[in-house]
Amino acid sequence: MAGEKHLYLIMHPNHSLIASALEPEHFIRHYVQGSTRYFEGRLIFVEVDPAFRNPYFDIDTAYSELKPHEDGTPKATKFIKSYRVLEHIDFSALGKLYVCNSLGDYVALDSADYNPSLDTDEFRIMLEINPVRFIVLTKYNFKQFGTFITDPKNSKGAPKMFFTQLEFRTEEFLRDFEENPLIRCYVPGIHPARLRNAIMEVRNTPGKFVKGLSLDCPIDKISYKLLRDGFMFASQDGSYRYYPLLSLDEVEHRFYKYWKSM
Repeated sequence: MAGEKHLYLIMHPNHSLIASALEPEHFIRHYVQGSTRYFEGRLIFVEVDPAFRNPYFDIDTAYSELKPHEDGTPKATKFIKSYRVLEHIDFSALGKLYVCNSLGDYVALDSADYNPSLDTDEFRIMLEINPVRFIVLTKYNFKQFGTFITDPKNSKGAPKMFFTQLEFRTEEFLRDFEENPLIRCYVPGIHPARLRNAIMEVRNTPGKFVKGLSLDCPIDKISYKLLRDGFMFASQDGSYRYYPLLSLDEVEHRFYKYWKSM
């Protein structure tokens, strides 16, 4: 609709706040297909309340520049900021989260309360996406890990973090590894023996809850099918925003085009 103004927080592949005159579905197609910029991989972004303001961002100026092109097509992207963006966003302003492929297909997720009682396994594999990118083995659940990684004393963390986790069952993995040490590990770039050794190290070291597995998080190479629980925004002030995953059956029913590409 003419005159509409949208704010989009890009979580991957870059870290930006963008103003746009496009609705989410059209914004996705422009970002991954309609732009002259080369793109191959995943796009993850979240809607931000258009009324959100923070002195760090010159949002009103960006809105004033959302003028249609000479041929009448709407202005698709006006970059507002691409540095230290997440830490200046209020989680209360976040709307739907979109996970998209390079074809422009997507799944849209709504936020919900997080219930830690549903996550009872001994270990989790966390995928840090923004603003730093690591793969981490931890005993912490989603919310506990958010507290850990946003602690100001944590040299590998940040004031606010966005992350998800892999589907991982500790005992099932250890049993399979014992039967066949050459099994393929679904964590990109990580040999299953390294994962097994990391588990043993954390188990056998009193007071140790975290072990780094990789210095990068290749989220483009990890299928939605291999994710567990959802996506989490966490802040050092204790606030969080949790986006549970849809079941594969629901993805097939509601977002069939995306489901076919998983």
